[in-house]
Amino acid sequence: MVVTMDLPVIPPVSPMLARAVADLPVGKFSYEPKWDGFRAIVFRDGDEVEIGSRNGRSMTRYFPEVAAAAVSLPARCVIDGEIVVPDPERGRLDFEALQQRIHPAESRVKLLAERTPAHLVGFDLLALGDRDLTGEPFRERRRALEDVLAGAPPPIHLTPATQDRAEAGLWFDEYEGAGLDGIVAKPLEGTYQPGRRVMYKVKHVRTADCVVAGYRTYRSDERAVGSLLLGLYDDAGTLVHVGVVGAFSAERRRALFEDLQPLVTAFEGHPWDPEGPAAEVRTPLSSGYSRWSAGKDLTFVPLRPERVVEVRYDHMEGDRFRHTTQFVRWRPDRDPGSCGFSQIEEPVRYDLADVLT
Repeated sequence: MVVTMDLPVIPPVSPMLARAVADLPVGKFSYEPKWDGFRAIVFRDGDEVEIGSRNGRSMTRYFPEVAAAAVSLPARCVIDGEIVVPDPERGRLDFEALQQRIHPAESRVKLLAERTPAHLVGFDLLALGDRDLTGEPFRERRRALEDVLAGAPPPIHLTPATQDRAEAGLWFDEYEGAGLDGIVAKPLEGTYQPGRRVMYKVKHVRTADCVVAGYRTYRSDERAVGSLLLGLYDDAGTLVHVGVVGAFSAERRRALFEDLQPLVTAFEGHPWDPEGPAAEVRTPLSSGYSRWSAGKDLTFVPLRPERVVEVRYDHMEGDRFRHTTQFVRWRPDRDPGSCGFSQIEEPVRYDLADVLT
């Protein structure tokens, strides 16, 4: 990386990535909590601050409080980190509130910055002054980052780190209760390699039996399934849309389409009828995720809620799977009416304030 920051144009720096593994690696690693937020690379050059997203787009206007706090950083630096929004009442991260921060109206952005202020958690230092640190080992970058963030006031924080694998294992179990979703392991001698998966991540994995109540067609084939829409029954007996399962092969997508046609039904009388009595409950058409659709058609084909599928997931955010789930198997032995939220494991609460220091 060449340190030439002609801000406010964001320099082309892709973040270093992590690949999923089943267990924490053994060896010379720095273990850190995996934050559940928006990946961000923060550039400061004098009075100018820019916040770049993982795909290189500017997020500066959406997080003015973070940009304002970044002026406390060294006059010229580049920090890799995560933007998160804490929920003080629940003592955990609130990803849904973070999503709402991406809004086109400046007045709304200003209001949300006051109501749900964001924080920046720094976990790597890429440049300091005219010094490019990406070619230096992580142990040196971490030491420099600790010095840089030693006096930084909230909402800027230094992520915890340990070289003790056993301690990282405790974090993996405990920190989930604060809304974090795993552990990242970084080779101590590793250089910063933009866009490459040279770190390791371990995430929580669980399974749940869900009702299939609709599908969306594949983007390039109207006779193929793009994703199955999943539902769980709440205590009132309402089928709540909780997420999707996808990532099927082309052959499987077409086979699913044919297999599901006998279950296709009308919206009228369907649990997710946008005009029905449960329309205020989160459904595929009322979820409020359209700003993340990038122009995609979010309509779906309703199905009679008679099929049950077992899916693999990492964790839930509110009443929705945080990420797209993975297909495990069909469950013809399960009664759809028995697929409720009671089967979802709730992590033991852990106060975010004890992590976000």
